[in-house]
Amino acid sequence: MDVYIRPWVQFLKNPWRSSWAVLCIALVILGLTWNQSTPARLIGFAPSSSQEVDLRSCSALYLHGRPRKIVSSIKEFGGVGDGTTSNTGAFRKAVEQLSTYAADGGAQLNVPAGRWLTGSFNLTSNFTLFLEEGACILGSQDPQDWPLIEPLPSYGRGRERLGPRHISLIHGNGLTDVVITGNNGSIDGQGRIWWELWWNKTLNYTRGHLVEIMNSNNILISNLTFLNSPFWTIHPVYCSNVVIRNMTILAPLNSPNTDGIDPDSSTNVCIEDCYIKSGDDLVAIKSGWDHYGIKAARPSSNITIQRVTGTTPTCSGIGIGSEMSGGVSNILIRDIYVYNSSSALRLKSDRGRGGYITNVTMTNITMLHVKIPVRFSRGANDHPDQNFDPKALPRVSNVYISNLVGEGISRAPVLEGIEGTVYEDICIRNVSFRGVKMKEKWTCQFVKGEVFDALPSPCDELLSRNGSTSSWCGSQN
Repeated sequence: MDVYIRPWVQFLKNPWRSSWAVLCIALVILGLTWNQSTPARLIGFAPSSSQEVDLRSCSALYLHGRPRKIVSSIKEFGGVGDGTTSNTGAFRKAVEQLSTYAADGGAQLNVPAGRWLTGSFNLTSNFTLFLEEGACILGSQDPQDWPLIEPLPSYGRGRERLGPRHISLIHGNGLTDVVITGNNGSIDGQGRIWWELWWNKTLNYTRGHLVEIMNSNNILISNLTFLNSPFWTIHPVYCSNVVIRNMTILAPLNSPNTDGIDPDSSTNVCIEDCYIKSGDDLVAIKSGWDHYGIKAARPSSNITIQRVTGTTPTCSGIGIGSEMSGGVSNILIRDIYVYNSSSALRLKSDRGRGGYITNVTMTNITMLHVKIPVRFSRGANDHPDQNFDPKALPRVSNVYISNLVGEGISRAPVLEGIEGTVYEDICIRNVSFRGVKMKEKWTCQFVKGEVFDALPSPCDELLSRNGSTSSWCGSQN
């Protein structure tokens, strides 16, 4: 059992020798105390006065329809769960036949215990893919089983290579009411062959995701373990009403670009109660790349990310960007625990991106052994082609960050905007980062706002009043 996932188990076995576990429990208790004492600042989900609101969950964004009329097993379509027999044909045949029930209650495909090797297959509307306990879908290690598809319009090309891109292992486009769930079964992308192509610089086309759902609405992904994705793990793009909850997402810490969950040009998204350990961002909000994203104009908005725990040694716990050219707004990030990571919260953009990031709330964040707790950063000057406009600058405003506590923090926050534009109305309250040398100040460039009750002291660009409530930032709840 991973000690980071269940540190309290070690504590219960030997409470006085496990100082690390004691610290974790103390931090969690402090985070819960904040959560109880600090009113949640909900953005973009204001209900009518007659509605009951469960502040503990945002999963009501997925609307449950009628029970599936037909329930079948992959075995009925010739599936063999021995780990070596290819089931690509069985999965494709199953979805094709079960799609005929889409207009009459839909269908559910059960995957029993076993190891079910397969290449890529598409889903259908009004459909549930259910993995029973002990079931594991294995991604084929033959790249031919991951066919090429067109690049996304908001990217203009594959994210890693020019031209088309490999399809995801489980894919859907233009769908309504899709559920991928189970009794803690697993989907293993067996991504090492793809990582080696990347490391060896022999990758011809952009790698596929483990799951990608496009141009769809009413999506639920829950109660499963996803492992070893070739590229970003879960990628909802051009979607609405997406719920991703109770997920465990794992990849080696050195695996390249294995983001956990990347909502992209999507609206009304709920991500909650997940554990993620990967080689890149745990969660990254995106909305298109440079002039392609600007032209597509497909923003990401009304997104809640809560109760996510995880580690990533080189990247961020929760990131926005750097591909954010279609715009990002109305984001709520709360009750997050990040450990042994490069940064906890990060906004990333660059010249040529254009777009905007606005109305973002990040609150109740607990960190342990994080290098930089909060970071606004310029990108790596990566662009899809030479047609981007270097004068297209991002606009960042109304970012509210509160109730952050960190132990073993290496540096003070680094807030670096982009020359020629100003990141404004930045409000930071009640933050304490221990481990940073007390003489070290925050690094700030091209940012405007205020900081209250911060340790260590903030930069000169951000006015700190330490307890005053006379300004817009000081009066925030």
